[in-house]
Amino acid sequence: MTKKNSNSRSALLAGMGDEFRQLSTATILFHQAIADKLGMHVTDHKCAEILLRTGAITAGELAQLTGLTTGAITGVIDRLEKAGFVRRAKDPKDRRRVVIAPVAERLEREMAPLFEPIARAMGDLCAEYGDQELRLIRDFISRFHRVAWDETRKLQSESGQLTRVVSNTGDSTGQLSE
Repeated sequence: MTKKNSNSRSALLAGMGDEFRQLSTATILFHQAIADKLGMHVTDHKCAEILLRTGAITAGELAQLTGLTTGAITGVIDRLEKAGFVRRAKDPKDRRRVVIAPVAERLEREMAPLFEPIARAMGDLCAEYGDQELRLIRDFISRFHRVAWDETRKLQSESGQLTRVVSNTGDSTGQLSE
């Protein structure tokens, strides 16, 4: 690699880093705005989204997935239940256990309309790219989110929290890490 190419690549990578930081901030603020519209905490909003993907799970499992303490998760569940977004139910496999089940119809009815404008805008943006470019972008995003989850697990592990990754299909992947 020539010096000129090396400098160009360094500038490109630096620019990508800046774009990722801006994307991260924009994403967090977008989800905060969604949560505000719903009258909930952003953590509650994201926990509800996790429950939509996983289906009914225990409070302990939700704590593991998020890295939050069981005490914090109890507060999240209480607020979500009071708002009608989740319900506590007996685990059909073990009636001694309680699972937290999303009220999917209510979540979809309340949340989906808030995401429609950004979904349309993303559709318009994606229309500017060909299939091969979209496959490359999707591959990059997929790899990036796995890196982000891995780094999250490392940080949580350093503070003694347990976590596992939930894929976009709702399946838990990987092992619990300590």
